[in-house]
Amino acid sequence: MTPDLIIFDCDGVLVDSEPVSNRLLVDNLARHGLSLTFDEAMGLFIGGTMAGVGEKARSLGADLPDDWVDEIYAETYAKLREGVDPIPGIPALLDQLDTVGLPYCVASNGSEEKMGITLGSTGLAPRFDGRRYSAHTLRVAKPDPGLFLHAAADLGVDPAKCLVVEDSPTGAEAARRAGMPCFGYAPEGDGARLAAKGAQIIRDMAEIPALIGIQAA
Repeated sequence: MTPDLIIFDCDGVLVDSEPVSNRLLVDNLARHGLSLTFDEAMGLFIGGTMAGVGEKARSLGADLPDDWVDEIYAETYAKLREGVDPIPGIPALLDQLDTVGLPYCVASNGSEEKMGITLGSTGLAPRFDGRRYSAHTLRVAKPDPGLFLHAAADLGVDPAKCLVVEDSPTGAEAARRAGMPCFGYAPEGDGARLAAKGAQIIRDMAEIPALIGIQAA
């Protein structure tokens, strides 16, 4: 089925920011008494809000200051401003969607500012003008389906005719609860955590056109 709208997550789906952000997070938490490997941090925190990351880190023994969320955002944004790359295949995929007139948007648990930084540094920002949805702004975060449902309603599309592209179990769960099919982007590993939430695993963004029945460029 060709969808009427594709809803992309941002970090790890449009922009390759997850490794940068999580390495910085590992270093930050180590300063606050919690030692984690990069893989452990990715498994624990990917797809969550920063407030949720802080709560989980405290439960694991981190001694975080009251203003930790502001601290980690400042460090993260400074690092991201040094530049990140688009996820391989994303520019070409968006070109194909534009060619066939298939609408798309981005819905992220990250802030508007963070999306502006990462989409801006990759040159993708103009493609999502007026079609960015942030959990910070709307005050509803994945796995709650409200972020995706708001995006669909704002763009006048039936949720059942939307397709979500996600890289985290949190996002896949939000898609499932919204009644939207989901492609789980898993370029490495088996994608089992995404599949457990009902996502159809893809390894490469170049798979998407054939899967949704549009012509390759």
